Amino acid sequence: MSRREPVTGPALLELLSRPAPEVAPRLLGALFGHRTGEGTVVLRLTEVEAYGGPDGSDLPDPGAHTWRGRTARNASMFGPPGHVYVYFTYGMHHAVNLVCRPEGTAGGCLLRAGEVVEGVELARARRAAGRSRPVPDTALARGPGNLAKALGIDLSHDGAALAGTAQAAAPGFFLRLDGPLPGAAGPRTGVSGPGGTPEFPWRWWLPGEPTVSPYRAAVPRRRR
Repeated sequence: MSRREPVTGPALLELLSRPAPEVAPRLLGALFGHRTGEGTVVLRLTEVEAYGGPDGSDLPDPGAHTWRGRTARNASMFGPPGHVYVYFTYGMHHAVNLVCRPEGTAGGCLLRAGEVVEGVELARARRAAGRSRPVPDTALARGPGNLAKALGIDLSHDGAALAGTAQAAAPGFFLRLDGPLPGAAGPRTGVSGPGGTPEFPWRWWLPGEPTVSPYRAAVPRRRR
């Protein structure tokens, strides 16, 4: 596939205004970075998932946090585009999404995995915290929780804007698209109910990439 000119600025914001299932495959191979006082870490994205909106919307998604409507927790997923939605899950992990769709319409792309291409030492230090053994470089940002940790992302970043967009208020995050790269698609990882079935093949990844996380179906809850 031939390469395109990098997509940044207003063109990037226009792309992020589209539904997440259109945006997600375009993110494969994109560079996503976070500048902090500690330094900068940049990833080449290798795995992403798309999420839609509430029941009754134009893109209903029973696997999305927005399925039951807007709440204080998921408010960032309702736009405007060009921001990040960060949430805390399982009492231990943060995860980051790029928000899509015009303001008031829910949607976003979960960043599941990437290859660290800048700031490897900083990413290693962040991932080594609390561990007795070093983390292989291919696993530094494999899985959404590890990705957020390698980038130094937590709940304080929820709602922050990407640099280079018209609304940029927090220059710490930036995104550059050079692709798209050809990827594979399938059901989303660990999503329970209908949202985790082949009816929603909204996970995209770069085949053969060692940084991509393994697919896992949701584990049904046992009734007591």
